[in-house]
Amino acid sequence: MDVAYWITAGLLALFYLYGGGLKLLRSRDRLRPMMAWVDTVPMRTVRMIGLVEVVGATGLVLPPLTGIAPWSALVAAIGFVLLQIAATAVHLRLGDRRIALNLTLMLLAAATATVGPATTWL
Repeated sequence: MDVAYWITAGLLALFYLYGGGLKLLRSRDRLRPMMAWVDTVPMRTVRMIGLVEVVGATGLVLPPLTGIAPWSALVAAIGFVLLQIAATAVHLRLGDRRIALNLTLMLLAAATATVGPATTWL
């Protein structure tokens, strides 16, 4: 199960580090082509989502690696499931039916939460 965890957690961490980093660093104009929803929320909220994504990505990887509060990796994975539920709702509310990526990330986060190393959640 450790291998499955590191594959799923690694993929999620890379995705969220990239996406969160973009939300933290880029302007609304530079985000708009990739994320049309940024026009519907204050930029402060976009930055906050980016910060949550970067912290969550770190939470998937560092606690199991260091053995410090390893249960927090489970919290990060569950947090990403909740984040994608909210993101899917936003997309649907805006009439955007392209939610395949959101659903994929939600399932990957759920899988990460269920395949964590046996010692991780203790």
